[in-house]
Amino acid sequence: MKKLLSLFDAKLLRFLIVGVINTLVGSAIMFGLYNLAHCSYWLSSAANYVLTSILSFFLNKYFTFRNKEQSLSQVLRFVVNIAVCYGLAYGIAKPLCRALLANASVSVRDNVSMLVGMVLFTGLNYLGQRFFAFKSEK
Repeated sequence: MKKLLSLFDAKLLRFLIVGVINTLVGSAIMFGLYNLAHCSYWLSSAANYVLTSILSFFLNKYFTFRNKEQSLSQVLRFVVNIAVCYGLAYGIAKPLCRALLANASVSVRDNVSMLVGMVLFTGLNYLGQRFFAFKSEK
C-alpha cells in the first residue's frame, strides 16, 4: 500500500501538467486529422503520439523526472514505452468501443475510442516513463 501511495507525489503533479500541454496539442492534431482532414483512426491517433512524444520526451525528462542521463538507451526505452503504451491503449480502446457502441456510427465509435485510448495511454505512459524510461538509478 505504501508503494502505491508513493506514486502520488510531485512527479505525478509535474507529469499531469506536461500531460495537459500534450493533450491540448495532441487532441488538436488527432481530432483535426480525423474529423477535418478525414484521415483514418490509426493515422490520426499515431500522428498525435509521434509528434507529441517528441515534446513529451524533453518535458518529462527535464521537468517531470529531472533526469540527467544522456544515453541512446534512454531514448530507446522512451520510444519502446510510447510504442507499447500506444499499441495497448488504442488496441484495447477500438474493439471495446466497437462492442459497447455497436449501434453508433463509425465516426462516433472512433471518436469515443480515441478518447478512451487517450485515457488508457496516459495511465500506462506515466507508469512506463516513471519505472522504465526515466527510472531513477538510486
